[in-house]
Amino acid sequence: MTADTTGAGAGPSDDDRDETPARRPPAPPPSVAGGGRGGSGFFTIYKKGQGYWTRMGTALGALLLGGLTAYNLYVYLPVLIHFDTTQAGQTRAKEIALGVALAFATLFGFFAWRTMNKPSNVDFLIATDSEMKKVNWTSRKDLVGSTKVVIVFMFLIAIFLFMIDIGFSYFFYLIGVLKHSPFSGGTIGGG
Repeated sequence: MTADTTGAGAGPSDDDRDETPARRPPAPPPSVAGGGRGGSGFFTIYKKGQGYWTRMGTALGALLLGGLTAYNLYVYLPVLIHFDTTQAGQTRAKEIALGVALAFATLFGFFAWRTMNKPSNVDFLIATDSEMKKVNWTSRKDLVGSTKVVIVFMFLIAIFLFMIDIGFSYFFYLIGVLKHSPFSGGTIGGG
């Protein structure tokens, strides 16, 4: 007992419908899908504009780490290179150290750039940035109050532990484990 719906004004019946799935719109080109503009070259920034502060913090940390390492290579490598003690030998050692430091800085910069633009790392930094925006930061008043409580509690615990230590010191002096009573001025090591 099925009703016939193929009358005038009705849509096509199930028998008339094409069984192929609906067509999807074409996928965007890789440059648009990746968030970059105009291609996906080496210097293209993946998902530019997203996670800005987290990326800048990571870049600053990488710059600081690479710069300090290159500086230390330049300063300490001539000490490890022993040509001779003449001025020419020392100059040659400094030139080699400068070359090694510049090569390291270049390789580290390349590695840092590739690491910070790897899609999985970028997605992690973007997710970190969005999570940090959700953090409820404490107010200045609450922070000062909590800091005061911690400092007072720290001094109370220090005084309590000092008193316990003095008590145990007198106890061990009375039973003969310690040779000098607390505050008697005895030297360490039985002098």
